[in-house]
Amino acid sequence: MPTATPDLCDAHPDHVSVITGLHWRMFGGRGAFGGEVETVKCFEDNSRIKQRLAEPGHGKVLVVDGGGSLRHALIGDMIAARAAENGWAGVVIHGACRDVEVLAGIDFGVCALGCVPIKSVRRDEGQLNVPLTIGGVVIRPGDFAYADANGVIVADRDLDAG
Repeated sequence: MPTATPDLCDAHPDHVSVITGLHWRMFGGRGAFGGEVETVKCFEDNSRIKQRLAEPGHGKVLVVDGGGSLRHALIGDMIAARAAENGWAGVVIHGACRDVEVLAGIDFGVCALGCVPIKSVRRDEGQLNVPLTIGGVVIRPGDFAYADANGVIVADRDLDAG
């Protein structure tokens, strides 16, 4: 299990950016997770999320800028289960998820703003591995993200190494 975000902030104050102003909630079976970042930018369309999480994750974290929408879920139980099988650590979604009772039993981290029972629309839209700005923090592919019940932090290096 990764080091708690408050401890990482205390140990690396010059390397941590905290995504503030948002009310993050943990939904997955992992109460804490972290890893190297890949990104998706989309709005109410989870096509790129599903595409990327179907590929090997190598312990990475997918950070999704869903525009903060709580109208359509960007991940549910089937995509999360596939992501866990493919070795992803988790997802941080600036948006919503669904199937929360099932997500809680999957060994996969899901940190989102909330949940909604309505599935994503599918228009085959979205961008992979572009810089995102969420809560005033710029998140780039190759950064490291850590999430737990305390919040979400981003760093330009692996803070949990060694």
